[in-house]
Amino acid sequence: MTTLTLGAGCFWCLDAVYQRTRGVSSVISGYTGGHVDHPTYEQVCTGTTGHAEALQVTFDEAVVPESVILGLFFTGHDPTSLNRQGNDVGTQYRSAMFYRDEAERERFRQALDQVQAQLDAPVVTTLEPLGTFWEAEAVHQDFYTQNPYNGYCHFIIEPKLAHARAYFHEWVE
Repeated sequence: MTTLTLGAGCFWCLDAVYQRTRGVSSVISGYTGGHVDHPTYEQVCTGTTGHAEALQVTFDEAVVPESVILGLFFTGHDPTSLNRQGNDVGTQYRSAMFYRDEAERERFRQALDQVQAQLDAPVVTTLEPLGTFWEAEAVHQDFYTQNPYNGYCHFIIEPKLAHARAYFHEWVE
């Protein structure tokens, strides 16, 4: 099993996509990249902790290749938008890839280069060393499934799911 830690704006969106991806065994919403121990959602929302909302996605590469997981990451948010995804604004919503070691950093760099070659605007996704990953509160885990009638889910997450299904139909339910 492989685990990647990725920040793509609000963690609810990609959580919903990865929860429905064949070969993914675990998706945990949390916070990383900052300087506050045991941060809360309220603290992270202030933008003063340095943390990003992020996901740890664990998957079986024999079922779904890392390239698909990263493809879903890049199509699930705007990697050219600095510290903003839709109405969510601040460094806590930055596009970031948190690497565990130099080999992972290099794979992330190659993925960034491939995405940049396809886009006209500069990709602003950061490569950051993974420090402590702090699991988010229970209410943020699998938010879409737990809140199917929530307006955010309907207007923001559902279009992202449809987009993921359109481009990665063999992996996303």
